[in-house]
Amino acid sequence: MESESTLPDWASKPCIMGIDEAGRGPVLGPMVYGCLYCARSYEKTLSTLNFADSKTLKEEKREELFEKLKANELIGWAVDVIDPRELSAKMLRKIKINLNEISHDSASGLVTRVLNMGVLLTDVYVDTVGDPEKYRIKLSERFPSIKFVVAKKADSLYPVVSGASIVAKVTRDRALRDWVLDETAENMTRNFGSGYPGDPETKSWLEKHQHSVFGFPSLVRFSWGTCTSYSKNMVEVVWSVISPYFTFP
Repeated sequence: MESESTLPDWASKPCIMGIDEAGRGPVLGPMVYGCLYCARSYEKTLSTLNFADSKTLKEEKREELFEKLKANELIGWAVDVIDPRELSAKMLRKIKINLNEISHDSASGLVTRVLNMGVLLTDVYVDTVGDPEKYRIKLSERFPSIKFVVAKKADSLYPVVSGASIVAKVTRDRALRDWVLDETAENMTRNFGSGYPGDPETKSWLEKHQHSVFGFPSLVRFSWGTCTSYSKNMVEVVWSVISPYFTFP
């Protein structure tokens, strides 16, 4: 059951939720936050569904598990897909918003969304970003009625977070696979590899798809340090500032 579906009866009973992300490190594509939630009474059954940290599973297994959880009426899930342009814009604005803040806001947004649906969340498990205790306090202050457990490697410790990990990872993989490039240059290709900075295929794609004036295609997180080395090949743009007191003839 996705987040926009009709609220099931079990959602009015105490529920648990897991939250995890996919795509924090890549230089290409969106970062995706996913959550999975269910009745607390379903927790033991959840542990038998063979969810695991998505990074330890092959793509075929992740897809299989995702389809199973989507069909399971005793599980709810939702995602927040953060566009690469949004990531870069926030990280490069005058008052910068760093990746940790963006991550925290996304996780909080998922909690808010599910609460607003009417789900009775009592316990939320989160794979940490930054210091676990500081993050837990931040979430607890915002949602005082919920007990938060924030931990490193939560996706391998709690099945509800493992499920969220699969939701996030499959959603990101599909988004990258189905990405429609806005740019129309004849030499545009989709051979961009995994999207991670250390991938030779990704590096080669960035090298071939930079433009001296317009920079990179919209798929690229141009705020990433990986892109900095290409800036020497780009022209400097000087912006003219028109005085508010200037009048045109």
